[in-house]
Amino acid sequence: MDSEIIVGRHAVREAVTTGHTINKILIQEGIKKQQIEDILKAAKSAKLIVQTVPKSKLDQIASAPHQGVAAYVAPYEYETLDHFLKQQAEKETLSTVLILDGLEDPHNLGSILRTADATGVDGIIIPKRRSVALTQTVAKASTGAIQHVPVIRVTNLSQTMDELKDKGYWIAGTEANHATDYRQMQVDVPLAIVIGSEGQGMSRRVKEKCDFYIKIPMVGHVNSLNASVAASLMMYEVFRKRRPIGGED
Repeated sequence: MDSEIIVGRHAVREAVTTGHTINKILIQEGIKKQQIEDILKAAKSAKLIVQTVPKSKLDQIASAPHQGVAAYVAPYEYETLDHFLKQQAEKETLSTVLILDGLEDPHNLGSILRTADATGVDGIIIPKRRSVALTQTVAKASTGAIQHVPVIRVTNLSQTMDELKDKGYWIAGTEANHATDYRQMQVDVPLAIVIGSEGQGMSRRVKEKCDFYIKIPMVGHVNSLNASVAASLMMYEVFRKRRPIGGED
């Protein structure tokens, strides 16, 4: 069976507790069992294979700090756009999605997934080409959020944006110039927010499909933010406006 490797206690714990298909869990020799007691209990309940291995084995297979725990899991599955849109149409609350235009850093994607889960973002859309995929580094950086936020992988972002518009979404592009302060962003409609790549920003075709543009004002000497930081600010601005203090949780 094809497998991906995930490492780290949070990532493995979420994979076990959410029912992700796991082929085997690897535990470092000598690790204190009380530190991973919840993982071991969940693995026993699910009748998963747990194997004790030397630290050198985990060091060899891991591409990120493993904290003495790793797991061979089935490859992460992507959500289909059709199924995602059908689910969103059945919701009573306003939908929010992120469109990541050419994001390449797996740590950024993992961090974005983590914030998306925290803020109730419904899904993340990425292109199949010239984009980071769902890997063990992403899973580790997401601290388990990869199990909870659907990721839709599409062939053509421009065409996908047209489909979103047909379903009532308004598309906001993040742009440094000729844009509205993100704190003035209207969030009372289904919303798709585009985050450009780390180096190039939004591509021309994607930029042309946006309904409006928003920017993050900066007064310091550095005129750009990390993509995951920019995405987090946008997500929390939507969260803040849709769930004001004193309103319903």
